[in-house]
Amino acid sequence: MRARLTPQPGIHLEALRRYAIRRTLFTPTTLPRALARLGFVQMDPIRAPARAQDLVLRHRVKGYCAGDLEARYARLDVQEDFFVNYGVLTSQAQALMHPRVAAKVWSAERSAQAEAILAFVVAQRVVHPREVNQAFEHGQARNWFGGRSHASTQLLDEMHYRGLLRIARRESGIRCYALPTAVWRDDPVDQRLDALIDLMVNLYAPLPASSLVQLVAHLRNGVPQWREHLTAGKQRVVQRLSSAMVDGQRWFWPADESPAVWRERADDRVYLLAPFDPLVWDRKRFELFWHWAYRFEAYLPAKQRERGYYALPMLWREQVIGWANLSVVGGRLSAELGFVANRPSERAFADALDAELQRVASFLRVADHVAEPR
Repeated sequence: MRARLTPQPGIHLEALRRYAIRRTLFTPTTLPRALARLGFVQMDPIRAPARAQDLVLRHRVKGYCAGDLEARYARLDVQEDFFVNYGVLTSQAQALMHPRVAAKVWSAERSAQAEAILAFVVAQRVVHPREVNQAFEHGQARNWFGGRSHASTQLLDEMHYRGLLRIARRESGIRCYALPTAVWRDDPVDQRLDALIDLMVNLYAPLPASSLVQLVAHLRNGVPQWREHLTAGKQRVVQRLSSAMVDGQRWFWPADESPAVWRERADDRVYLLAPFDPLVWDRKRFELFWHWAYRFEAYLPAKQRERGYYALPMLWREQVIGWANLSVVGGRLSAELGFVANRPSERAFADALDAELQRVASFLRVADHVAEPR
């Protein structure tokens, strides 16, 4: 993979780490502006103590509280869809991926079922899966994690993936469906693919070369109809990005940015980050920056977990020094902490951690948090 090589004075691992932190933990703004700047926010149904999308947005939106995205979704210019993972992305970005052609071809029976559901949605305008299950007798089907669910619910998911339906809103976390309102783009495939790859780079830069390759490969599921174009897309993106060799790894970032610009060190604030936060999403980059392996353990058996069910990486002074498992007990926020090495003894850390836990309590709308021992 050849890239454009230009002199990059002052580029070293510390500079890349600071650049990654400062560009993604930007000054909190409004929800629409934060979503536009991020472009994509990965979603996850686990709530421990809040869903991943809310934990990501609380650092980037002024006064954000858990559930605000769901409550305001219908009024925002965003859509739920599959990108590199499932999440919410701008309507403009979603339009680049459609009409999506799924790899799995429907049978004639499945197509007829989808047509009947479309007619039902036209009549009802917005439908809850429960209403579809009551209206159609499609039986049960095995879901992706081995359990059983309504076949109609699975078909709604498949129709949404193909762009035949959109998510209109959620009710208690359950997706409600409507007909799409977007007009799909007809730009050349290479142009649309480049825009999608640039969105990924903007979200996760700076990226080591192997992570950039992995991200482009993840688009196989976002745009399955363009799988044969991904190799060419990868070759084009490395030509338009800036790059440098640092400690034996080639790193990439947008050509109009420079890691060397970010010289000011981070303040004393503590950040408890979601497992899918843009700063920690790339596990390879995480290990290069902080020299320990972070893994998401919620889906592991309890005996195999090292750090907890939903451990949130703890960032302080540009270092991820440990993690926290949070819960609400008796109306108060409780935190179980772990540290990679010794817990910092400075009063500044204790004060910063206390302030972060208070921010989490406000975000969750609980009265207080259990005080950390001093």
